[in-house]
Amino acid sequence: MSLDFSGKVAIITGAGGGLGRSHALALAARGARVVVNDMGGSVNGSGGADTAAAKVVAEIVELGGEAIADHCDITDVDAVAAMVATAVDKWGRVDILINNAGILRDKSFIKAELDDFRKVIDVHLMGSVICSKAVWPHMVEQNYGRILMTTSASGIYGNFGQANYGAAKSGVVGLMNVLAIEGERKGIRVNSLAPTAATRMTEDLLDEKTLALLAPESISPGALFMVSDDAPTKTILSAGAGVFAIARMEESQGVYIPEGALSPEVVAERWSEISDMTNSVQVPAAFDQTRRFVEKAVAEQAAN
Repeated sequence: MSLDFSGKVAIITGAGGGLGRSHALALAARGARVVVNDMGGSVNGSGGADTAAAKVVAEIVELGGEAIADHCDITDVDAVAAMVATAVDKWGRVDILINNAGILRDKSFIKAELDDFRKVIDVHLMGSVICSKAVWPHMVEQNYGRILMTTSASGIYGNFGQANYGAAKSGVVGLMNVLAIEGERKGIRVNSLAPTAATRMTEDLLDEKTLALLAPESISPGALFMVSDDAPTKTILSAGAGVFAIARMEESQGVYIPEGALSPEVVAERWSEISDMTNSVQVPAAFDQTRRFVEKAVAEQAAN
């Protein structure tokens, strides 16, 4: 199977370097027309310049591809709408959105400033919301779309000093879960990528040998599959150093406690059963959990 993106139009945020650049070059090499979005700011979100996006566009064009640069702030609703409108005006559609742009303002929770906390969530989570919202009507109309959120192990598992980043990256998984459900009947598949890569965000944290293994190019093949025609949906793909794995949320089977015994003490007594992940289950949607719990309670009551 050869993945071909000819005729597809992709918007990639934060594509002026690192992972975004790698995704953009890889998609363009397989025929996609690409909007390279990047403000050109620093890792902490300050400043800005149009050179980063322009350089990636020049690389794509030099390799025979089609691309345009965009420098908008993804938290600016009107600017994002204009970016999407430009893509649609030029190429007639938008098929793929990769929400990749992000910033870091790491500090332990006790030292973190709330303004920094809000800014990180605004860029990672609300930026993904705003961009997804802007492309959504076009994807619904054409009955086709692929959206890839960029989450992180920091959001899935936690990481010291990254409460703001972790909260934002966990938030985009929640966004993915709902959009995947809402988009299913419209031909829209929504997934998340949890990369561990050598980028500006990690270059000061890792040694040279490790950084070489974690090149962005080792991750982009996974990103391309997750925005392809045959992509899954509502799936988190973890990737790094050429290793790919699925991360997912699961529930234990659950333990029913009858009304007469319902107390915190009984929950404590039966904790080993409650937390037993043997035969764990995946829950398709929130109401499925409600239905599962109700059905279990009714069955237990009937049996006793």
